[in-house]
Amino acid sequence: MTSTLTVRDLPVSERPRERLARLGAEALSEQELLACVLGRGIAGESVLVSARRLLAAFGSLRGLAEASVEQLAQVHGIGPAKAIQLKAAVEIARRVAPQPNGHHPLVDSLEAATALVRPHLLDKQKEHFVALLLDNRHRLIRLSPIAVGSLSATLVHPRELFKEAIAASAAAVILAHNHPSGDPEPSDHDREITQRLADAGSLLGIEVVDHLIVATGGAVSLRAAGLFHKRSQRQGRRRR
Repeated sequence: MTSTLTVRDLPVSERPRERLARLGAEALSEQELLACVLGRGIAGESVLVSARRLLAAFGSLRGLAEASVEQLAQVHGIGPAKAIQLKAAVEIARRVAPQPNGHHPLVDSLEAATALVRPHLLDKQKEHFVALLLDNRHRLIRLSPIAVGSLSATLVHPRELFKEAIAASAAAVILAHNHPSGDPEPSDHDREITQRLADAGSLLGIEVVDHLIVATGGAVSLRAAGLFHKRSQRQGRRRR
């Protein structure tokens, strides 16, 4: 039977928000920190109960962070609005976390690129298309979300990608998207859109370095697989 106690029934000194203000965030338990993010519980139930239920459902803060909005919303007492609050808090934490090699890590290998995009893609139930925006030394400027599609296809227009790249003064981009099916094998659509974006990048002077497909079954580089080419290479073959 669920307790009908709420946070207001606790002594003021024991309430999560007041404890954080008095002692600092580091003094709070994981349950209390979640309670602060959630703000309030549901009718007749303390927000601390909702926080405890979340930890039980996902096992840890890391498990919770890797859950999708849809999965979080299914927990009793959470719902879509609180699930969005939680995902926003997770994203804020990710953005302020220290990056390897400073704030602009070098992205010079498939492994380095995959490590950056994988946390953003693997928990998604739909296809998400993102881009790593790079400077002229291939150091990361930022990761930019570009589009969200259906389970079967992601539609990406060149203007959506390159307006982000131009705004960041990027010299190059690495594309990435997930396959929720778990199979990273590129589809015909993946090949077509990669070549279209690579051609558009050539016209703008922004190199499309690679396109990664990330799935539970692994990651595939379309560049390494020889599935797209620079525009100048294709024109050269036609001239010959």
